[in-house]
Amino acid sequence: MLGTDAHLPAVAPAECQPLALRRRLAAPPPWQPELWHEPRFIERAPSRAAVLMAVRTGPQPTLLLTERSPELPDHPGQIAFPGGKIDASDANAQAAALREAQEEIGLPHQVVEVLGQLPDYTTGSGFIVTPVLALVPASQRLQPDPREVAAVFEVPLVYLMNPAHHRRHELLWQGRRRQWFSMPWHDGTRECYIWGATAAMLRNLYRLLSA
Repeated sequence: MLGTDAHLPAVAPAECQPLALRRRLAAPPPWQPELWHEPRFIERAPSRAAVLMAVRTGPQPTLLLTERSPELPDHPGQIAFPGGKIDASDANAQAAALREAQEEIGLPHQVVEVLGQLPDYTTGSGFIVTPVLALVPASQRLQPDPREVAAVFEVPLVYLMNPAHHRRHELLWQGRRRQWFSMPWHDGTRECYIWGATAAMLRNLYRLLSA
C-alpha cells in the first residue's frame, strides 16, 4: 500500500443525505472524474454494462454492495455494485441497471429513485460501465439471488466519501505499472474489501460530491 488520501477533505455528512444528493445531481457543479479506465488484461470486444449505485436512505445513508457469487464467469467473488451487461431489450443504461438490481438482489425498480449517471468507466476486462446513482427506501427488503450474489453489504456513505479510507496501491504487472484504490470496510463480523472498478467509481462519486 502506498498510503491514503487523508490530506483531502471528506464530504460532509449533510452532503450525503438524500436531499443534498438530489440537489447535487440535478445541478452538478463543474467537476472532472479522476479515473476513466484500467489497463486491459483481456483482449476481447468491449461490452456495454451498467451498475446501480444504490444509496439506502435513513439517518445514516448507506450504499448497497454485493459480493459476487464465486460461480460467476466475470469477476467471481469480488465486491461490486448490482449490475451487468446492457441487453438489446434494455432501453438504456438506467433500464439495464434497474433490471440487473431486481434480478440480483430483488430490488423492485418501482421503489428506486434514479438521481442521475456518472461518466462511463472502462474495466480491464473490457466492460464500458455506466454508473447510475439512485436512492432506495430504508425499509425496502432485499432478496438476493444466490446464483449471482453470495452476500449483500451496506457501507455508510460518509465512510466511503472520506479519502482517509481511500488506500492507494501500485504493482508492476506484465511489464506495466498498475495503480488502484481500495476501501476496506469491516462491519464487525467480516471485511468487505472494495477495490478495482468499484472503488474507482466510488472515487469518482467522491470527486462529484466534493466539487
